[in-house]
Amino acid sequence: MPTPLRIAILASGRGSNFAALLAAHERGELPVEFVLVASDKADAPVLQLAQGAGVPTMVLDPRDYADRRTYDFALFDRIAASKPDLLVLAGFMRIIDGDALKPWAGRMINIHPSLLPKYRGLHTHRRALKAGDLEHGASVHYVTAELDGGPVIAQATLTIETGDDEATLATRLLPLEHQLLPAVVALIAAGRLTLGEQGIAFDGEPLRKPLRW
Repeated sequence: MPTPLRIAILASGRGSNFAALLAAHERGELPVEFVLVASDKADAPVLQLAQGAGVPTMVLDPRDYADRRTYDFALFDRIAASKPDLLVLAGFMRIIDGDALKPWAGRMINIHPSLLPKYRGLHTHRRALKAGDLEHGASVHYVTAELDGGPVIAQATLTIETGDDEATLATRLLPLEHQLLPAVVALIAAGRLTLGEQGIAFDGEPLRKPLRW
């Protein structure tokens, strides 16, 4: 049997996307090994979730460091010690120093609650509603130094309904995120998705537009 893909998770909150990855793994749909869940917040519920699943955890508090750059290098040094093949940002609420990201090129993905390149950054549901969009969604992309600007791998979409507000839109989108992220990780684990100098390749061919779920 092939060696399972070693995955580290970086998250700041409750960890619902990590929970979706765990569930897919338990169903036999995700041939991976979770080697670490790291967070910038000691009280993040994702840590309890990981501990309950027997996954090693690590917390690094940004307040213990002089600046963001110093913190980011320390954080990624510790993550690297767990020897992950892939680092998944699953609700990590910090902007990361571009130089700290360089060694992870092609080995780090993020899930973002918008149809990128629309609405990078925060408050994506609010911005979609304010713009009068008819469609909203989530994107999984490779991480680069540009905030939410890396190559987009796949997207899930939903129709914005009359009467939707930020809360209802977020609630309806979350189950789609929980399908999208495990599906992308499964493709990476199978060796079907890679990122090189020419961009994303899917099954050995250039990916001209994001996969859709």
